Amino acid sequence: MSSTAIVILTLKISIVLFVFSFGMKATLADATFLFRRPDKLLSALVSMYMVMPLFAVVIAQAFDLSPSVKIALVAFSVSPIPPLVPNKALMGGGRQSYAVGLLVAGSVLSIILVPLAMEIFQVVFGMPLQMTPRSVAALVLMSVLGPLAAGIAFRAAAPALAERVAGPLGTLSMVLLVLCCVPVLISEWRQFGLLIGNGTFVAFAAFAIVGLFIGHMLGGPRFEDREVLALYTSARHPAVAIAIAQANFPQVRLALAAILLLLVISAIISVPYVLWARRRLSGHHPTPGHHATFGR
Repeated sequence: MSSTAIVILTLKISIVLFVFSFGMKATLADATFLFRRPDKLLSALVSMYMVMPLFAVVIAQAFDLSPSVKIALVAFSVSPIPPLVPNKALMGGGRQSYAVGLLVAGSVLSIILVPLAMEIFQVVFGMPLQMTPRSVAALVLMSVLGPLAAGIAFRAAAPALAERVAGPLGTLSMVLLVLCCVPVLISEWRQFGLLIGNGTFVAFAAFAIVGLFIGHMLGGPRFEDREVLALYTSARHPAVAIAIAQANFPQVRLALAAILLLLVISAIISVPYVLWARRRLSGHHPTPGHHATFGR
């Protein structure tokens, strides 16, 4: 097995372990939270799957961007929630039921929404675009829904054991993830240099900032939910984005590097927002049984 294959396999294992450990902290009620609150689900879907794809089209048309960057923006904007972001949202003070519920609902509905978005972009850009529901389903099932469901089931069967092993397993998964990402970023560093210019960094930063803003505004009256949706809207599943790019533009070699660069920029820009949200929430101490709310 080549070193590249080992890195990819380890990366997949680390993500599965991470989502599994995350699931061991959740419940079935968390997973179905938004399906029982259609108004909140609709607002989240508008934020992630309507506003941001439209904004990606605006950026792609407004800036003199390379084809690779345009592909990255479009693919990224319609991809579902990345499996690592929910933990980041909780670290910032987000509500677990909303974070888990949106992860599940967004992943399930992406099986329909991503192919539908491809059809719409096909009309807008005048070029054949496709991503089958089967392909999206396979990706989200393997990287999100499968390990999350397994974690929730494990907690239901052995809650005490799940409580003990969830933390160490999550730490192990993050160590593996870092060990995998470092060589990937190093190998793609030269490709990143080819993307500099023509407003690429400005376009990627604008996507991340607007995603945080739109998600925060549409997250509802509870500040902790707004923080979750903000992070979910600005960051997307890189595996799905890469699959979209490779399925439709296999000849564009820089698309992979552009998607990774967009992911890195989004992660960096979200850090100040998470720190601000954590400080904001730490200043409010609701009484037991009372949920603090903040103005829209």
